[in-house]
Amino acid sequence: MTLCRGHQSGLVNADDSASQATASRHNPGSADMQAAGHARHSLIYRVSGLSKTYGEGRSVVHALRGVDLDIPQGEIVVLLGPSGSGKSTLLNIIGGLDRPSQGSVHFHDRNLSDMTDAQLTRYRREHIGFVFQFYNLMPSLTARENVELVTEIARDPMDPDEALAMVGLEARVDHFPSQLSGGEQQRVAIARAVAKQPAVLFCDEPTGALDSKTGRAVLQVLQEVNESLGTTVLIVTHAASQAAMADRVIHFSDGGVREIILNADRSSPDQIEW
Repeated sequence: MTLCRGHQSGLVNADDSASQATASRHNPGSADMQAAGHARHSLIYRVSGLSKTYGEGRSVVHALRGVDLDIPQGEIVVLLGPSGSGKSTLLNIIGGLDRPSQGSVHFHDRNLSDMTDAQLTRYRREHIGFVFQFYNLMPSLTARENVELVTEIARDPMDPDEALAMVGLEARVDHFPSQLSGGEQQRVAIARAVAKQPAVLFCDEPTGALDSKTGRAVLQVLQEVNESLGTTVLIVTHAASQAAMADRVIHFSDGGVREIILNADRSSPDQIEW
């Protein structure tokens, strides 16, 4: 593993480290491999001076404190830290669900901080998929119908049955949430998020309500989505063991980036200690 240490800015020679990690996984003699590696490590997000405060005066809470961060395209990124460290706040801001108090977030060359509410809605609809700890499925709809809620408004969606097959639920498409296990419901939620073919998949504690066997199965699905579709996957968690499956691990503490670790060799979810 390559360790990039920092405080608020976090990234120190991260581009060089990312290139070294890429080189260890690809054959430098192959032009196709070099092109794939370049696309994989072009930036999808650039975060600059990001701060978020709640309240005023003596009761003010600093959720983020001047965070600078680059996130390459096509990686699995784990945001790791205790409750209250700022990781979910960062996820909400770069996901277009919240606005910063100061600073900017660029998605490719677009500044989210300058977008209107309508533009942020369009950004979320066209580019972002969300998976939360609690599945947020409609109980009166089948698995297929829950996925169709997204595909009916997406610009270039997958077929709902294809999305459910990707997460291993091809035999459960007509089942209601009450007829599915917790892990199966989470996989429906992932299928729903993936069906619109987003550029980025945001996962906030996706295994927090699951046992070890089911949690590993969900992480395996997220890894397959990353590898088969090229989707950038950001996972917020307090479970340090999940860092092993990531390309990049961002440690949060007290509203800032404490350190960034780059994994040259990712572990499979079934190797993760729970």
